Amino acid sequence: MVFVSLVASHSDVDLETVARLSAGASEVASGVLDSAGPMTGAVVLATCNRYEIYAEARSEDDVEAARAAIITEIAELSGLDEHTVSMALTTLTGDEAVNHLFNVGAGLDSAVIGEREIAGQVRRALIEAQEAGTTTGPLVRLFQTASRTAKDVGSQTALGGRGLSIVSVALDLAEDLRDADWRTKNVVVFGTGAYAGATMSLLQQRHAENVAVYSNSGRAPAFVATRGGTALTEETLREALADADVVIGCSGGDHKLTAADLAEAGRGNRELVAIDLALTRDFDSSLEDLEHVDVITLESVRMAAPAEQAAALEQAREIVQTAAQDFASGQRERSADAAIVALRKHTQKVLETEVERVRKQHGCTAAAKEVEFAMRRMMKQLLHEPTVRARELAAAGRADEVESALASLFGITGEDIAAQVAGQGGPRPATTAAAPLVPGLTTGSHQRTA
Repeated sequence: MVFVSLVASHSDVDLETVARLSAGASEVASGVLDSAGPMTGAVVLATCNRYEIYAEARSEDDVEAARAAIITEIAELSGLDEHTVSMALTTLTGDEAVNHLFNVGAGLDSAVIGEREIAGQVRRALIEAQEAGTTTGPLVRLFQTASRTAKDVGSQTALGGRGLSIVSVALDLAEDLRDADWRTKNVVVFGTGAYAGATMSLLQQRHAENVAVYSNSGRAPAFVATRGGTALTEETLREALADADVVIGCSGGDHKLTAADLAEAGRGNRELVAIDLALTRDFDSSLEDLEHVDVITLESVRMAAPAEQAAALEQAREIVQTAAQDFASGQRERSADAAIVALRKHTQKVLETEVERVRKQHGCTAAAKEVEFAMRRMMKQLLHEPTVRARELAAAGRADEVESALASLFGITGEDIAAQVAGQGGPRPATTAAAPLVPGLTTGSHQRTA
């Protein structure tokens, strides 16, 4: 078994490409596992600025086949050609994949270093994969340990105390552009997902009193019932846009709020701050051409994110590095234990065959029992040294040599060993229908449910 991670994030790929790769993200894991192939499980982590797939390949020899299968599936779902997908994705394997996920979960690979939202997204990625039945035991342990490590970073370092996030930096930018008193502002939030929830929480902390929420899915009433604010309908959305001082996009999709939408709402030249937190952009670029509209995007947030204190960052990196090393060591020990179990099962089968032969020849006599006892003791002694050596090799990162030796000497395959640590997932979830972002303001394409 080997972990394989295919990564596209804000650090090395533009956000437009990340957004295009993310099309059909929820279907990728199940798609690559539908047929017998090189992978036994997969988890997809898709956020506003990253798209990553973590898979469990059967062996080192299956890594390239696993990568190719994932690229083909992403290309089919996104509409991009396979070459574009391949160039956008960086491949990490083994300990590198483990270390990367731990850094991501702790917020050390984020546009805003130390942001806490990503930890929740890592947890949700695992939950969704478990519901879809695409996880394995090793993948579950990987993501659960990454989540625990993120908690340790949050509780043991100054990064957790700052409470920074993409949303908080975006709101700070809005305050720099306009009057910082949120109590006097009319705010319209698009969407009811995780970022919308984080936005509502931070707006409340900043004492925003006039917040309205619109969702084309119809979930706005339930959303504001637990978070505050006013739910908008298609009929009341236009009036809310006319009076808005700030609009915040947390939905994402194909249909975008345009300059024409604002004109139809009767805003005139009233000043507006448009904060676009959606990966696929809720606000059309035409808003950037309006002199009275200031647009804040994810790129703006990344450029404005404050630098972290060196000491806190170093402490966080040490926590993550130690946790990743401990996890990798534990995985190697599990691999050795599985190989040892496979070897013992193989030798036990041979032993029982010979014991049965002795019983048939000599019956249940004292001599037969002594022979059986001697054979079992001898087998135990013969296995002692290989067991110790297997664990030593695994601890040194040479578990593949153990597996190769077992295959060559005893015919024990990687599948035999993998069967000792295999896990299972759960049922697959239902899908949701699509709907327009701002129906009635302009005609156009539709988007995914907000």
